[in-house]
Amino acid sequence: MIKEIKYFIYIFTIILFFFLTIKFYLSETNIKNTYRSINYKDENININDLDLKVLKNNTVDIIEYVDNQLDDEEEYKFWELLQIN
Repeated sequence: MIKEIKYFIYIFTIILFFFLTIKFYLSETNIKNTYRSINYKDENININDLDLKVLKNNTVDIIEYVDNQLDDEEEYKFWELLQIN
């Protein structure tokens, strides 16, 4: 008998939790507050967007290509490269 009552209390608590959670998230006050919060953040983004400075593009010809081709006939060895320096 006590075991059944214990299970009933567990199940009742779980169902009550889900019911209250769904009731809160689907309530009109929560929906209004969520919408107001999103709308307020969008307005702040639009206001701050006007204050942003646009930087000039200074990346034209930033990459320099070098036409340094190694001869295929020369084979370098690692130890020899160290000894040269």
